[in-house]
Parts: sequence; C-alpha cells; structure tokens
Amino acid sequence: MSVEGTWDLSISTPVGRIKAVVTLRRVAGVLTGTAEGAGQEVALREVTVHGDRVAWKQAVTRPLRLNLAFDVTVDGDALHGVSRAGRLPSSQVAGVRRTAPVSPAADAPAGTAETA
Repeated sequence: MSVEGTWDLSISTPVGRIKAVVTLRRVAGVLTGTAEGAGQEVALREVTVHGDRVAWKQAVTRPLRLNLAFDVTVDGDALHGVSRAGRLPSSQVAGVRRTAPVSPAADAPAGTAETA
C-alpha cells in the first residue's frame, strides 16, 4: 500500500484541535516528507513504513517548541493514530489523503486542450 501523497491532518491536543498538512514522497527510493501548520514548514525525520503503519518524527516551534513522534495506520485514503510530545498525553490524529485535481486539459487528447 502506498502512503505517498498529501494528507490533511487533524490533531486533537489538550489545547484544542490543530490542522496540519503532511506530504510524503519517495526520493531516490527513500520515504521523506514535510509537515506544514501554524505558519511553519518542517522536515519529517526517521520516516518508516511497516505494512499499513507509518511513523515519523518532527520538531515544531509553534504553538510550542516540541519534538513530536507520530504513529499512524493508513487505510486507503484515510489514516488514524497518535502523536506524542515527550511527557505530554498522546494526541489523537486523523487524516485524509488529498486527491489530485483533474483539469479539463488532462482529459483531452494531446494538442486539443481548450483555452479560456
């Protein structure tokens, strides 16, 4: 099962719900990625896949400076799991994979795309 793609995450934390966007991709055969949220973009570290489980670590500075560890299970275009930040209680994570938008030009035969 491929875990690559752009994922819209919702993280239920003790201080409220946080939205984030995680992008996972393979570069030279290695799974890597980034996370965006709270006005910052950070690289994912130690991204691993074991069957339908994906884990990664990331450091954030907003709203607090934290080192986060995610462990989620992917089921098609949905995921769920937990995020941990040190001694703080774990937070529930849920997400959906974005589907690539299809433009009219993508469906048209070569050389016949309509222009506006």
